[in-house]
Amino acid sequence: MSQSIKIDPFGFREYDARWIYEKDINEPGITNLGKGLGTQIKQHTKKENPRVIVGHDYRSYSEKIKSALKKGLLSTGCYVEDVGLSLSPMVYFAQFNLDADAVAMVTASHNENGWTGVKMGIKKGLTHAPEEMRELKEITLNQNFTKGNGNEKQIKDFDKVYKEDLIKKNKLKKKIKAVVACGNGTAGIFAPDILRGIGCEVVELDCNLDWNFPKYNPNPEDLEMLHAIVKSVKENNADIGFGFDGDGDRVGVIDNEGNEIFSDKIGLLIARNLSNSHKNSKFIVDVKSTGLYSTDKILNKNQCETLYWKTGHSHIKRKVHNEKALAGFEKSGHFFFNQPLGYGYDDGINSAIQVCHLLNNQDKKMSEIIKELPTTYQSPTMAPFCKDEEKYKVVDEMVREFKKIKDQKIKIDNQKIKEIITVNGVRFSFEDGSWGLIRASSNKPSLVVVTESPTSDERKLNIFKFIDKTLMKTGKIGEYDQKI
Repeated sequence: MSQSIKIDPFGFREYDARWIYEKDINEPGITNLGKGLGTQIKQHTKKENPRVIVGHDYRSYSEKIKSALKKGLLSTGCYVEDVGLSLSPMVYFAQFNLDADAVAMVTASHNENGWTGVKMGIKKGLTHAPEEMRELKEITLNQNFTKGNGNEKQIKDFDKVYKEDLIKKNKLKKKIKAVVACGNGTAGIFAPDILRGIGCEVVELDCNLDWNFPKYNPNPEDLEMLHAIVKSVKENNADIGFGFDGDGDRVGVIDNEGNEIFSDKIGLLIARNLSNSHKNSKFIVDVKSTGLYSTDKILNKNQCETLYWKTGHSHIKRKVHNEKALAGFEKSGHFFFNQPLGYGYDDGINSAIQVCHLLNNQDKKMSEIIKELPTTYQSPTMAPFCKDEEKYKVVDEMVREFKKIKDQKIKIDNQKIKEIITVNGVRFSFEDGSWGLIRASSNKPSLVVVTESPTSDERKLNIFKFIDKTLMKTGKIGEYDQKI
């Protein structure tokens, strides 16, 4: 008796597909996802037999899921090229290197065990954005599949090609001692080799593969992982600590004194370093990132421009691509480098390499380099509850409200609003570089509130109090997950 098809519609997220395996999706469901993706790839490429690169991460069930996905792709006529055990960026790289039509990477990134998912893309270097996800969901759930005769081949040792590509372009002149933490995720068989290859002295931390993740989830935003890196950096007297997520597209950074450096600040340091040799470049950052980019004296001196854009790796990746920006930085640790530094997609190991270049180019410790940035007082990301069906209306109301405050020159903590950005909620900034942000969360029933001030901790707090008071007037806001 054949198993019935199970596929929870909510698994189709804004830019990737994720389910709890067997509870929300089963193998026939995955096969149908493959049929949906194959059909979509054929529609977009107008090819009878498009070539699709497929890879999987190191979870106990990922190979089984990959087999079910391939079955679906093959039934639509796709030619599958399987690169085996991979990082997401290795699969993205394979699309360029092998000049293929699309990619499908079986991974649930840093989610707990039990989760599975697929990161997919058709245009080189770009992953599905909300429109493509909606289209895929429609095709898959309505079973509007095409039929064809596919074939499959295994691409052996492609990991060596990927490693060599990053190593050969990035040799360092000086020895950098780096703690490389992988949380027993797939990055463990890639990151240490590549960083050693460019000339680092590598101290490995949990780089052996173990799909039970015995210590903690491989997630550079996870405090347990960060604390383990801090301890190792101090014990080994290392120059830098790197933490990679489960599928290798994000990195977290700890300086030589054991301090975590937020990703938006790392991005700014990398942008400064790059701007010296790439004048007149463009950088893209998400709206949750520090306001220092827009006022930075080195970027301004090198005639570089920074655009603030929608939060979310698919959004930033596309904006970097469309604007032909040199790089893009997202607060969550996704960094994107365009040619000549990369192919536009997020690769945590390439991001770590760019941090190594920063140390390579200056005769300073990481803690000294970070102290060269102006101090800012930044709130954590705060999420007040707001119903899914109401959150976008509340944000629209806030956009109108803050435009009115700007037009009427009303002061907030003695400051007039100088600029308003509305690409993703509302981000308003003042003459002194302080700012506040209100946007809707893309994956849960809440808003997102962030404030920052280069002037004082008190101003950061006063901006938050003003936002909070304005939100409370709507009567549609519940508890915060955390508050300053």
